[in-house]
Amino acid sequence: MSSAASSKSAAAGSAQLVLASASPRRLELLSQVGVTPDLVDPADVDESPLKDETARRLALRLASDKAAAVAARRPNAFVLAADTVVVVGRRVLPKAETQAEARACLGLISGRAHRVLTGVCVRSPDGRAATRLSETRLHFKRLTQQEIEDYVLSDEWRGKAGGYGVQGRAGGFVLSLSGSYTGVVGLPLYETLALLEGLGWRRSVPA
Repeated sequence: MSSAASSKSAAAGSAQLVLASASPRRLELLSQVGVTPDLVDPADVDESPLKDETARRLALRLASDKAAAVAARRPNAFVLAADTVVVVGRRVLPKAETQAEARACLGLISGRAHRVLTGVCVRSPDGRAATRLSETRLHFKRLTQQEIEDYVLSDEWRGKAGGYGVQGRAGGFVLSLSGSYTGVVGLPLYETLALLEGLGWRRSVPA
């Protein structure tokens, strides 16, 4: 390796890691694999789907848009962004913000299979960007009206794609899961680490 290449690699390895998300779940997932972002700087982008946009493209586009927005103000850092989309058939479910939305989402998912797509994007200090998509298929048991109401009252659904969080009480609704559990929670760890390491990010070594 040339001196210039070595210096570039060392600079990349020492660059900050910025998480472009306010999600405490993503921070918790990263901590499970020993990764602590230097900074949390949430992106604020329009998450509305484009006309005729597929769920897969939506998840990847939003992750890319979030990473780009934060990289613009953190140009010398590695920026990690993600977006999770829940799909029943071809219908993209919202990030539930009201009890009515949560009930509607749970009603659609009850007794049916659905997909959870999480797009991940990493941007490096030298301007490169890479993306990956995690796709997981889940099947929920048929929920009673009382189960739906009890879950809505728990408030665990608030702000979550599809109106539930699999790491909480809704984990008891899952009959089967095929794919990435951490992707359903909000950040597929295998794909995330592969992207970071592929772009040259290195974990800090304690002194």
